Amino acid sequence: MRFGLMYSNIGVAVQPEGAAAIASHAEALGFDSLWTVEHVVVPAVYASTYPYRSDGRIPGGPDSPIPDPLIWLSWVAARTERILLATGMLILPQRSPVVLAKELATLDVLSGGRTILGAGLGWLREEFAAIGVPFERRGRRLEEAIAVMRTLWAEDRPSFAGEFFRFEDARMWPKPPRRRIPVVLGGHTEAAARRAGRIADGYFPGRSHPEHLAPLLAALRAGAEEAGRDPSAIEITVGTRPDPAAVDALRGLGVDRVLIAPRGADLPGVIGGMESAASTLRDAVGAEP
Repeated sequence: MRFGLMYSNIGVAVQPEGAAAIASHAEALGFDSLWTVEHVVVPAVYASTYPYRSDGRIPGGPDSPIPDPLIWLSWVAARTERILLATGMLILPQRSPVVLAKELATLDVLSGGRTILGAGLGWLREEFAAIGVPFERRGRRLEEAIAVMRTLWAEDRPSFAGEFFRFEDARMWPKPPRRRIPVVLGGHTEAAARRAGRIADGYFPGRSHPEHLAPLLAALRAGAEEAGRDPSAIEITVGTRPDPAAVDALRGLGVDRVLIAPRGADLPGVIGGMESAASTLRDAVGAEP
């Protein structure tokens, strides 16, 4: 089992020195990946329901800074050597997949092939409206966007004809070093899990309790089998607390990577929390995180 840090680009990591310190220290402690969150804007008043808290409100409120994940990851890529650089989750339907394909390929080249695209549908209708992107049919646009990017990354003379995106022999260079970037899909519903099973390289469910996670993983396997894919080849990443019992339960369900959130009121506190979590995770699995 591997271990990473989620919510890496908020809190003390908003500032340049905090971002660099957290990334380099995570790498030194043996964490395998950094995962970033995204919101372009958060309207002060919204009717949409945040699905991961009982009060339906986004943590921190609308005035909490959230740096752009790709620019933040570029900053920490230059200050690290091995740790994987993941968006978790980038709201894919809000973006042009053609532009995003170029941005991710550039990050992958400059970081030596360390990029992971973690993508989700988004839940905040008011944010879509502010950006000027339709909220409806975002699931279908997400799937097509992934196909667009994979075409641009892999082919020398990319062409695509879909419902939402279309181009002919649109050359895009540089390519990712492996001509691909892993795509991890997020989501807390069985529909999201099935989608990940059908088309993704990994799945990041929005649930971590075994009672809620088990049916999602069953849906993931069903989606993979329907698409003629091997379910065991799809990497499962789950966020949880650094607790040996919780980690052991997730490992029993077949989870491949556990993410913990760095916590602390200031940079020394966050670093101390990371060190404590690393020690706990080592004890939980008997190996380096």
